[in-house]
Amino acid sequence: MYKVRKFLNTDAEVVAQLIAKTMRITNIKDYSIEFIEKDLQSLKANDLIERASQFHCYVIENSDDSAIIAVGSIGPFWGSQTESSLFNIFVDPDYQGHGLGRKIIEILETDEYFLRASRIEIPASKTALRFYQKMGYNFKNGIDTVDSEELYRLEKFNSAAQRLTK
Repeated sequence: MYKVRKFLNTDAEVVAQLIAKTMRITNIKDYSIEFIEKDLQSLKANDLIERASQFHCYVIENSDDSAIIAVGSIGPFWGSQTESSLFNIFVDPDYQGHGLGRKIIEILETDEYFLRASRIEIPASKTALRFYQKMGYNFKNGIDTVDSEELYRLEKFNSAAQRLTK
């Protein structure tokens, strides 16, 4: 069993370790270790605390021992009131394939930043591309190649939010 809750600043070090573990074990299939280690330089505990002040961040805990096993965030897309973006979605490699990625996306898609947005973007790793496509995210502007950051830009349109703004 699992428990979803908001990220606390006291979670930052554990979440940074979870992200590093996931990238080093799961993303290594698609990225070099040099790329991963460089990326991790901006995903340290202090960086996560700073981001949490701007975004809504959630964690999933294992109910047995309260260990954090997944994380995800949503926030405004470059300060927009009508567009949002998903960030830093990671599931501990020991728990991948158990529906936790889907669960964190479902939680993010009930957040106010998702509900108010007519468009939601996600910078997707090569590793997570198929997963996000299964969750209904498609290539932004039809561009199906990685950008200069080695990420795919995916998006989903929220028709409920579009109706609210009309």
